[in-house]
Amino acid sequence: MSVLTRDEAQTRAQILDVHRYTIELDLTQGEETFDSRTVIQFTATAPGNTFVELKPDTLRSISLDGQPLDPDHLTENRFPLTTLTPGPHELRIDTAMRYSRTGEGMHRFTDPTDGETYLYTQLFMEDVQRVFAAFDQPDLKSVFDLTVTAPEDWTVLGNGIAEHHGDGRWTLAPTPRISTYLVAVAAGPWHSVTTEHAGLPFGIHCRRSLAPHLDADADEILDITRACFDRYHEKFDEPYPFDSYDQAFVPEFNAGAMENPGLVTFRDEFVYRSAVTDTERQTRGMVIAHEMAHMWFGDLVTLAWWDDIWLNESFAEYMGYQTLAEATRFTDTWVDFGVVRKGWGYDADQRPSTHPVAPDPAAVPDTASALLNFDGISYAKGASALRQLVTWLGEKDFLTGINTHFARHKFANATLADFIDNLASATDRDVHAWADAWLRTTGVDTLTPHIDETDGTWSLTVDHHGTRPHRVAVGAYDHAPDAHSGPDRLLLRERIEIDIPQNGTAKTLPGRRPALVVLNDNDLSYTKVRLDTTSWNTVQRDLSGIPDALTRAVIWNTARDMVRDGELDPTTYLHTARAHLPHETDLALAQGVLTFARTQITDRYLAPENRPAALTTLTALCRDLTRRTEDGHNPGLRLVAVRHLIDAATQPDTLQDWLTNGTVPGGPELDPELRWRILTRLAVLGAIDDTTIATELRNDPSATGQEGAARCRAALPTPDAKATAWQALFHDDSVSNYLFIATAQGFWQPEQAELLQDYIPRYYPDATQLATRRGPAIAQAAGTHAFPAYAVDPHTLHLGEQALHTNDLTPALRRKITDQIDDLRRALAVRNTH
Repeated sequence: MSVLTRDEAQTRAQILDVHRYTIELDLTQGEETFDSRTVIQFTATAPGNTFVELKPDTLRSISLDGQPLDPDHLTENRFPLTTLTPGPHELRIDTAMRYSRTGEGMHRFTDPTDGETYLYTQLFMEDVQRVFAAFDQPDLKSVFDLTVTAPEDWTVLGNGIAEHHGDGRWTLAPTPRISTYLVAVAAGPWHSVTTEHAGLPFGIHCRRSLAPHLDADADEILDITRACFDRYHEKFDEPYPFDSYDQAFVPEFNAGAMENPGLVTFRDEFVYRSAVTDTERQTRGMVIAHEMAHMWFGDLVTLAWWDDIWLNESFAEYMGYQTLAEATRFTDTWVDFGVVRKGWGYDADQRPSTHPVAPDPAAVPDTASALLNFDGISYAKGASALRQLVTWLGEKDFLTGINTHFARHKFANATLADFIDNLASATDRDVHAWADAWLRTTGVDTLTPHIDETDGTWSLTVDHHGTRPHRVAVGAYDHAPDAHSGPDRLLLRERIEIDIPQNGTAKTLPGRRPALVVLNDNDLSYTKVRLDTTSWNTVQRDLSGIPDALTRAVIWNTARDMVRDGELDPTTYLHTARAHLPHETDLALAQGVLTFARTQITDRYLAPENRPAALTTLTALCRDLTRRTEDGHNPGLRLVAVRHLIDAATQPDTLQDWLTNGTVPGGPELDPELRWRILTRLAVLGAIDDTTIATELRNDPSATGQEGAARCRAALPTPDAKATAWQALFHDDSVSNYLFIATAQGFWQPEQAELLQDYIPRYYPDATQLATRRGPAIAQAAGTHAFPAYAVDPHTLHLGEQALHTNDLTPALRRKITDQIDDLRRALAVRNTH
């Protein structure tokens, strides 16, 4: 397949003005393909040659201005249009397109619960070409007019209001001018909850089998939707630019959600069929707010080329967390961002594959390279940079600049230069210099404090390792006078904001030195921080006594960074967690710390001989948490503890008892998620067989039940189970994206190292061939979930480095393996240090 280059896109944009797509989709043609007929009305502004993109199963006919063209001229995904003359043209294309099982293009899913079938589009980057022919680049915006034929009992959703004309024929209201990748259709026997807000129809939709679960949360989802909608209208001068707002929760969706104008699609795991924590509800709310922000930044104003994808995602990420905190009951969103999303950004920014938030255009020469930048830098680091910008600039000037940006570029395209110019128009500050320092550089700065005390004053000197200026808060904390045994309560003495230039800074303050000094208190900047010796000693004793959860998040991130950098023994992190998590009140923090301890420290940073002791410590910690929550006052924390008790179990007896009784003593009762989690761990431990898995699957034949069974079967510690799972992963192209991920999650287990050792060298050639056959979505899944991450040893490192020296890897798989090998190298370094 030919990937579109930036140069090709710029050339095409100079000679084409696209006016309208009229698209007819017939979804009644069987289980393998659907019919797609497209009429494109455009004007050639100059004579020249160009091409239209499509990836058909069959190209039946194509004509330009009524003259037939030879379908055999289609080469890969391009059909040439030669010697165009200036003036209006009409291109007609009649195709059969193939349904997808990988979440790309038109994805087809049959619900195993009731046999109902659902279809939805995901047209990002180049996948529109799997659904209809297009001049596929973001700066050739157009009006889209769709007609869809579907089975009579189905509902069709799209970017605009849908009208049913009978006999399964639906028309969607023509869109305003939008980019090709934002067109959306979802069709099936949806269960819908509809309402109206601000004069617009709002709806939420899911599979029928999930209807009771959507209904249970409909008020919460719609309340968040309305609150964020209203808050954005207080922030933005431009009104919501589309005619309706639907949110469809769709099966086997690769991303968290997609910002299609008027029809946002979400992964339907956000329709909770089992118990979840309030932090997980907050995450769903943040994604709702994030996608709604895209209606303005991304949909109304769209990037001109993919090097500016960070503008879409960083803005929506920042606005999602900020607006949810302002408009809903979820007021502590930045704690979750700090402990989960920021670590994602810090990790990505320390790998060889790092890139600036706003990469040089030369670094994104084509769509394949652009796809690699959907990472922790474009989302978490970019959002952190914008949060620092708002701190430095002030929210009033920031929003003034944003509204200027919307007004100047609505229903059109804009670049980073446009964005910076519009922000600069709202302030006297040098936004261009800020952008050069923050958006054009790579890596994570580190701020290290040095504290002296003399004659009734204390002085703070900050060493700055890095290149960016920072405006940060410094928190000074003292022990409370009512100190007692156990962690002391700490009181904030003062919090001051200081500017830290590239060469560091110094400041003298009155009074004795505090017990604890925290740089970047409130987490307003993107930087690693360290603690002076006195402060670190205070933290080890009294971390849970710090009053503010966001400050605790900064300190837990510091400890996490120190482990990863080889400055803190991983067992010290575990013991600190054991001492302080039983007193933790913030769910996001408890969840984040336990996840890092379980997935990174016990499975990667500690040598295999130290793993049993670490799991014992983790189990003891989780039991402390369950004892603390026996009175039912914090069911979310109890659920987190129970999940990690299951995952850390080294013996099957307790889990077997829970499964037999259908409950954890003192609660919770076992819902489907907990039952499959227990069965997965029992499978790893060799305590169940396929008969037990099949019985559970008969009781829960849902899509998530199918995934649970696939995960369990891959986790069984037998040669036959591993061989069958490997065949499904790397040689059965009918396996859907979600079943692939579930199988991969079960396959590699630290407890089964001897059984798995022969599969490690097989991974690289098999993953290479798989990525070439099945495309970017499966390539990313193979690099993320099917990689033997547990195998932290020089041999695995050597095999990975050899694979990276070949030219056979697709860009998506190469990027994932590059990151995995760097993480492996870091884990080995941590082990060798301690």
